[in-house]
Amino acid sequence: MKPFLSTRHKGPKPKLSSDKIFNYILYVLHTGMQWDQLRTRRNELHWSNVYKWHNRWSKDGSYKKLFETSVLHLLDSDQLDTSCIHGDGSNTVVKKGEMASVIQDTNIKKVKKS
Repeated sequence: MKPFLSTRHKGPKPKLSSDKIFNYILYVLHTGMQWDQLRTRRNELHWSNVYKWHNRWSKDGSYKKLFETSVLHLLDSDQLDTSCIHGDGSNTVVKKGEMASVIQDTNIKKVKKS
């Protein structure tokens, strides 16, 4: 992961390796917890610093490079099973006449038929 995650060019070196910071980010994303609820071991790093690294890597394309390289590696080594890949359908376009949301107890509006 190190070659794909950008590092700081100015200021002091981070106390933790980029691997540990990345693991904290994965923990927050996996559990769905709020950033300010993150408690690191022995108070190694404040949650806001973990978020800043996440934000930096998200904006500078580090995550994209890491993901693309991982997919290419799996594809080249015949370990990627494309028969079971599912895209995210959260932004699927609603067809005319169907409900705008499938979640119950929310503000659901019918799409007008033309």
